[in-house]
Order: sequence, then structure tokens, then C-alpha cells
Amino acid sequence: MTTLTATPEPTLPTATRKREKGLPWGSPVIYFVALVVIALMLAPIAYIVLGGFRTNSQITVDPAGFPNPWNPANYLDVLSGSTFWQEVANSTIVAVVTTIGVIALGLMASYVLARYRFRGRGVLYALFAAGLMFPITVAITPLYIVVRNLGLMNSLGGVILPQIAFALPTTIIILVPFLRAIPDEIEEAAFIDGCSRLGFFWRMVLRLSLPGVITVGILAFIASWNSYLLPLFLLNNDATFTLPLGVQAFSSQYSQDTAKVLAFTSLSMIPALVFFSLFERRIVGGLTGAVKG
Repeated sequence: MTTLTATPEPTLPTATRKREKGLPWGSPVIYFVALVVIALMLAPIAYIVLGGFRTNSQITVDPAGFPNPWNPANYLDVLSGSTFWQEVANSTIVAVVTTIGVIALGLMASYVLARYRFRGRGVLYALFAAGLMFPITVAITPLYIVVRNLGLMNSLGGVILPQIAFALPTTIIILVPFLRAIPDEIEEAAFIDGCSRLGFFWRMVLRLSLPGVITVGILAFIASWNSYLLPLFLLNNDATFTLPLGVQAFSSQYSQDTAKVLAFTSLSMIPALVFFSLFERRIVGGLTGAVKG
């Protein structure tokens, strides 16, 4: 005689049960809150962009109104001048060189910390991690003295070197988990096939850690492009101004022409916004891989 036993119903996780009791993800309240947050973030950007298409009289009469009629002359004046393009070129040079330096030095240092075992490795890694606690604002005075003693004042190199140094802690923290996740069997197989350590680094490590390399490169580029405090202290020549510093100088020079200042500001935001929008998924994917590693 067989006895039938009732199988217990599968229990849902606690988080799932709480989610079912509360508001579902498709609730209109969730979407409304998200739309409000997005509107609050985009409203200042929209005001700056639309303000560039207005005249000063329109801004004075109706500060929150739309352009009527639309006036593209402010944007055309900024684009036709040499100041804007000179500052774009300076910011591009600084950002590209900084990104290359951060990737090269950060990848080599991360490779040593992740794949080699030596005395003091943990202390060295902790030292790089401690660098995250010291923002550039704390060290701006010593940096000014060092850069001045090196003869790099009013030069792009004086901005690039400190930016590379302060970007290395974040780069190493992100890249070390990627490099540690590479199986030792792959390295052993490469050595058996006659590959040297340097060859393994160039042929295997770079390819396997490419998501992390792209992530730190994007972060370094955006941080360098938006950097303001360091160029403010080190650059006094108009010919070496980067774009964030140029916005401040342009605002002071044309303080009475609000519409043109808004046009210059909106144009200066476009490169960083476009760059971040194109590579946003790369950043999220790279950081997710670093957490999993």
C-alpha cells in the first residue's frame, strides 16, 4: 500500500514576497517619480541650451520663457571664434594624454599587484586604495609648488601629470579584480607554449581585461575633460586654457551678455555629454565585472 505525500509548495524569497506585497515595478507611481527625477536633472541643461537661442532682452523680460523668435547668432558667434576651438583642442590633448597615461601605468601596476606574490603586496595595494581618500583639493597647494619647481606652470604637461597620479587609485581598484579573475591555467598554458611573461601580458591580459580597460579609460577621460580646479591654479595664460576654465573666463569677459554666455556653456557641455552617452553601457558593464571579480 502506497502512501501519497503532499509536496510542499515552493516558498518565494523574502525579497520577492515583500515586492509582491508592495508596489509592483510597473506601478504608475514608480514611473512618475522617475520622470520627476529626470525632469529635475534635465531642466538646468535645457534652460542653458534654450537660453543660448534667446536675446538678452528676452531673458530679461521672461527668464523662463522659450526663444521667440529663435536666435542662433549666439552659437554662431562662439563657433566662428578661435577661442572656443583653442580651448577644445587643449581639453582634448589633456584628456587623451591623461587617459593613455592612466591606462598604461594603471594596467602595469594592477598586473603586478594581481598576478605576482611578493612581500608588501597587500600594503602597496592598501596604499593605492588610501589614495581614494585624498581628493585633489587637499593637495592643491603642494601640487602647485611641485609643478612650479618642475617648470611646468602654464603648460598642459603640468595639468596632465597630476591628473594621471590622482586617477591611478581608482584605476587600480577597478583593474585588479579583472586581472585576478584570469585563470592560472591560461597563464600556465601560455608559458608551456613558450610565451614569456611580457608576451602573456600583451597577448592575453590586454584582451581579457578589455572591459575594465575601457571603463577606466572612459572615467579618466571624463574626469580630465571636466577638471576645473587644477587648471585654475596652474594655467594663467589664455592660450593654455582648457574648456572648463575657458567657460569661467568667457563668463567674466562677457558678463553683460548672458545669452552668449549660455551659448558658450551649452557648447562646452556637448562633448562630455555625447561621450558619456555613447559609452555609458561600457562603464556599467566594466564596473559590474570588477565587482564580480
